[in-house]
Amino acid sequence: MASAQTQTDKLGFTEIKELIKLHCLSEMGRQMVDKIQVMYDFAQISKFLGQANEFKSILEGEDRLVIDHFFDVKSLANKAKIEGVFLTEEEFYRVYVSLNTVFAVIGYFNEREGSYPNLETLFEHLPIEKSILKKIERVIDQKGKIRHDASRELQEITSGILKAEQEARRKIDQVFKNANSNGWTADGSLTIRDGRLCIPLLAENKRKLKGFIHDESASGQTVYIEPEEVFSLNNKIRDLEFERRREIIKILTALTGELRPFVPLLLSYHGLLTKLDFVRAKALFAIDVAAEMPQLVNEASLKLVNARHPLLFLNFKKEHKVVVPLNVEIDEQVRIVVVSGPNAGGKSVCMKTVGLLQMMAQAGLLIPASETSVMGVFKQFFVDIGDDQSLESDLSTYSAHLSKMKEFVELANGRTLVLIDEFGTGTDPQFGGPIAEAVLESLNHKKIRGMVTTHYSNLKIFASHTEGIENASMLFNNAELRPLYMLEVGKPGSSYAFEIAQKIGLPQNVLNLAKNKVSAGQKKVDALLVDLEREKKEIYDTRIKLEKQQKQVNALLAENEKLKSYLEENKKSLIREAKEQAKNIILDANKLVENTISEIKSSNADKEKTRELREKLNTELQKNTVKPIITKPLPEDEELKPGDWVKLIDSETTGQVIELIKDSVVIAIGDLRTVAKKKRVVKVARSAVPKEIRRNYSSHTGDLADFNPEIDVRGMRTEDALHTIERLLDRAIMMGFGSLKIIHGKGDGILRKMIRQYLKKYEQVDRMEDEHADRGGDGITYVYLK
Repeated sequence: MASAQTQTDKLGFTEIKELIKLHCLSEMGRQMVDKIQVMYDFAQISKFLGQANEFKSILEGEDRLVIDHFFDVKSLANKAKIEGVFLTEEEFYRVYVSLNTVFAVIGYFNEREGSYPNLETLFEHLPIEKSILKKIERVIDQKGKIRHDASRELQEITSGILKAEQEARRKIDQVFKNANSNGWTADGSLTIRDGRLCIPLLAENKRKLKGFIHDESASGQTVYIEPEEVFSLNNKIRDLEFERRREIIKILTALTGELRPFVPLLLSYHGLLTKLDFVRAKALFAIDVAAEMPQLVNEASLKLVNARHPLLFLNFKKEHKVVVPLNVEIDEQVRIVVVSGPNAGGKSVCMKTVGLLQMMAQAGLLIPASETSVMGVFKQFFVDIGDDQSLESDLSTYSAHLSKMKEFVELANGRTLVLIDEFGTGTDPQFGGPIAEAVLESLNHKKIRGMVTTHYSNLKIFASHTEGIENASMLFNNAELRPLYMLEVGKPGSSYAFEIAQKIGLPQNVLNLAKNKVSAGQKKVDALLVDLEREKKEIYDTRIKLEKQQKQVNALLAENEKLKSYLEENKKSLIREAKEQAKNIILDANKLVENTISEIKSSNADKEKTRELREKLNTELQKNTVKPIITKPLPEDEELKPGDWVKLIDSETTGQVIELIKDSVVIAIGDLRTVAKKKRVVKVARSAVPKEIRRNYSSHTGDLADFNPEIDVRGMRTEDALHTIERLLDRAIMMGFGSLKIIHGKGDGILRKMIRQYLKKYEQVDRMEDEHADRGGDGITYVYLK
């Protein structure tokens, strides 16, 4: 049987690992990616998936984890472990910046303890040993160079070198000046030869200046002399530099000795860095392919919801195309799915998607499918894809397939996932079909799980009446003669051989000749399959349409129930308030009447006084008189428009017009929306609408003039930004705005990506575009509504 490596290559698993490696920051991380393999322990798989998912949430969140440096601390620690060996300045600097990364990471998770339980296991019980940093900081500066004051001796030597260099420079400048004034020098200034500062002299003047000749020009006309006075000083500088180097080695050797007891801890830090780089790379790849964490179950089953082949997804992404998602379920009831349909219809891609995503999940990788997908744990993967003809083993293509079938039948069990492409092909169909059917029957008896693709009618018929096996087909558009790349479980599919041959232009006489050679029974089966395919597509389209209509009906019913509840609640509240006000009015009126009577009596019924009291009484009465809302039926020649106030004829409910739809009108009542026929409403004057109602409406929705279709979500967390955008979108749709402007900034582009993915689910959104490059580019998204 083919090796595990060969099987992963056939499914594209090796390519997935290569893509993940591109995200690694270190060679250690890349080496760890190379070691990714399918796991069979449920707890281990769950932990690895959890780590990748938690790191993905960190990358997509606003509270970023910054990781700058990843160096191979392990090799440096192993070097430091050897007595007498010392680390160089550069090597100590690598240890220093790597430990800073480690401590920053541990600090990040300590501040958020409990938020990322799977990632926290990476550094559980790992201490932050800052004394290592302090030891290195005493010797190495921030640029990775030895500090001049790393020791008293080094400081004195460095100071001596500086003084000697200054003295040598002063003397050679003086000699050069004298030689120049005497006309001994050649054109040019002081120059370096053999690491020494020299004076360029004309060859005929070389004996006029005592010193050491280091070089001469190609023509021999110029010699380069180091003056005698400077020669001894330069030798002293050279000796001091050798002494400085010896002192630096002494310091580095001592520092390496101080580091030696921490070697085990450094190796632990190295392990953390490697794992972090590894998990980070997996999370970044998951973002690339829009992957999610599926639900994991410890059984041999899988349920893929809106799954996409990751390699196909990335290729289509470059071409701005969309992969048709796959939905399929394999469990105890449906153990084997037999996929049939036209060539180039997506059968093999469908099967490879199932196998690759299952392998990815069991390798601890997030998969490009809905988070509602369910992935089980299989103990074996048996894959037969492509041509395995072997010259070394003297096996033909069909013989190689049969060898695999033999081992599948012998070794497979209920925890095996079997994937076979073009089942039974490679030999005479008259014999290949029955052999394939017998193998399928044997595998089904072993209760294996799997998926096979085929064109053989006998396998489709066998699957239709055998428990545990289910037919499935790749949908095909009969009218346009093109595949739809959609898997439909429950019915077999036709190969559409004649239809495809006709489309690519095979001569009609050849087609007719071929059709005459097909048996009547086969013609009948294929015609039946084509009819079933057509009916299935019609039923599918009808079902989608009905589901859409049902959703609209359910939404309207829910809206009406909400409105009814709102009106009932407000009715009770208004009646309660009215009764309370009436009670107060009556009490106030009684007091007013009693006072009026008392004053009339006390004034002995003076006419002028009585008139004044009556006027006062009438004034109080007017205060408590409710003004009726003036309504007017809508004239036939006058149209309602958004912003008008209306009242429902069969109730006292008043609202504002939001939108007109044929003979219906959408009305806003507070923060609720309702739809009514135009004949059931009457227009009311704005001034006649109580201020309380207008204020309540404005507080919830705002008038059209107050609505701003532009929003800035920079600095917000993703969840908060999406919630804010959702509210703005709702208002824009209700008020009939055609577009929105969302300012989200550029950054890493993650917030922009999340916003666009979120808005795609709204059917009211027509398209999204970036702002012009001069005015913000991809930091701003324009959303155009239908």
